[in-house]
Amino acid sequence: MGVVNVTPDSFSDGGVWFDTPSAVAQGRLLRAQGAQWVDVGGESTRPGALRVDEPEELRRVLPVVRELAADGVSVSIDTMRACVAAQAVAAGATMVNDVSGGLADPDMAAVVADSDAQFVAMHWRGHSMQMQSRATYADVVTQVCDELGERVLALTAAGIPAHRIILDPGLGFAKTFEHNWALLRGLDQVATLGHRMLIGASRKGFLGRVGRGADGVRDPHERDVATAVTSAYAADAGVWCLRVHDVVATVDALDVWAAWRGSEGAGA
Repeated sequence: MGVVNVTPDSFSDGGVWFDTPSAVAQGRLLRAQGAQWVDVGGESTRPGALRVDEPEELRRVLPVVRELAADGVSVSIDTMRACVAAQAVAAGATMVNDVSGGLADPDMAAVVADSDAQFVAMHWRGHSMQMQSRATYADVVTQVCDELGERVLALTAAGIPAHRIILDPGLGFAKTFEHNWALLRGLDQVATLGHRMLIGASRKGFLGRVGRGADGVRDPHERDVATAVTSAYAADAGVWCLRVHDVVATVDALDVWAAWRGSEGAGA
């Protein structure tokens, strides 16, 4: 899954594809590079980010979704708002990627249930301004799995078929450096919930600290190799989808992983 942030303030690429033509061109490029999904978002969810209002979010994403879908691109809408999800699906999106797992907007589950869209439910403990203060766990893998399991029960009770639900453990969202690595090591436990898994590790801060000691950190654009390696390990752990900024690096990593295992590669 390639990322198109139609935002001025995303941590990695804010402002780069803020206008519709640039965002559409990037989505087309990502597909040409091997992305099977293009994830379009109009609200930054980096730690400390302020929320954008609904009209502005709609203004940012709807033209991009509409044009990419018309081109035959499989579009995912990255939003926590039911209204944005509904209009994006009407414009051609076939997946809703909600970092709140349906918690931020009580109408989200009903909107998705009334559509044919797939739904990515991420583990979430609050909006960007509060989430890092809630990164407290006795056992992060067990608690994330328990909280995701609760979301699945609520979402299916609201009418979303279980086969349309994809789970994301929420790396970097109310998680410390150590929590992120514990979750990656514990993906087999997340898999026991019985749903496809999506991982969004791309360019995140915990990858920037690898090999740099306690005080060193790579710039986000220097984290693509670490992201690609993480993608290959995640694929080996059974992850269904990798959400990344640099599609080429991850496709190469997945093709090497697949060749090593003697199976069909991501770019085949």
